[in-house]
Amino acid sequence: MKIFKNTSVTKGYKNSVLAIGNFDGVHVGHKKVLNAAYKKAKEIKKKFGLLTFEPVPVMFFNKKIINHRLDTLPQKISNLKNKKLDFVIIQKFNRRFSKLSYQDFIYKVLHKEIKCKYLYVSKNFKFGNKREGNVSKLKKFEKKLFYKTIITPPLTKKKKTISSTIIRKLLKRGEIKKANYLLNRKWEVIGKVVKGSQRGRKIGFPTCNILLKKYVIPKFGVYAVNVKIDRLLKKGIANVGYRPTFNGKKLLLEVNIFGIKKNLYNKNINVIFNKFIRPEKKFKNIIELKDQIKKDIKLAK
Repeated sequence: MKIFKNTSVTKGYKNSVLAIGNFDGVHVGHKKVLNAAYKKAKEIKKKFGLLTFEPVPVMFFNKKIINHRLDTLPQKISNLKNKKLDFVIIQKFNRRFSKLSYQDFIYKVLHKEIKCKYLYVSKNFKFGNKREGNVSKLKKFEKKLFYKTIITPPLTKKKKTISSTIIRKLLKRGEIKKANYLLNRKWEVIGKVVKGSQRGRKIGFPTCNILLKKYVIPKFGVYAVNVKIDRLLKKGIANVGYRPTFNGKKLLLEVNIFGIKKNLYNKNINVIFNKFIRPEKKFKNIIELKDQIKKDIKLAK
């Protein structure tokens, strides 16, 4: 899978079948669109590609939206690798690109730079300066610029459209199993272990602390997790929140990894969410907290 850092693709990747979108989470709904685009590419014997934007446009336009993403860019690329793509274009979404008129996006980007033959988008796809471009405007230029716009019907379950927004809502409600089902994999957070107050160590349950950064914040509470450290996979429990028993001020993902006692500071680890155990709670004292942690560990094992 070839990665392009902008829309100026090389000759061998022009005249392609192209899917456009954020593809945050690369969930089962995205998979339906990508499968349809892949079949078309095979049918007409053309390259199959994807155009996505970095950062996610909604985060670019609204700086107050910080914790939003289901995955990081490296995770997205990794999740796309088994989707039979020939190439992925990661277009930097900056002020200059956001000011591009919808006509220039169609003519300069889609026609001149990428020269796509089939274009797969969602029915509510918006593009160009002030989001003035839409599906009807894409269709308007089809004959003149020799491409075809395809709108794949969204994947629905129980009359609800599967979307990244729905998965974010599930995570915020602690409905991990439902979110994992729609992702067709287990949701995971990858982050560097940072030094904390070491209270966990003092009470007999050492934790690795990770900042959630731009990830969506799941429901505060305790989760059963798997933790990947290099090639090693271990079970554990994780707490998302502020540690109210200790009057914590900083939002953290704290992970107690079963069977690991070595120092993991500054090491990147993958925290894979399996199920929600209980909401975060302020305990009266350390003894009560320790008793609850023991119960949590039994439920996670």
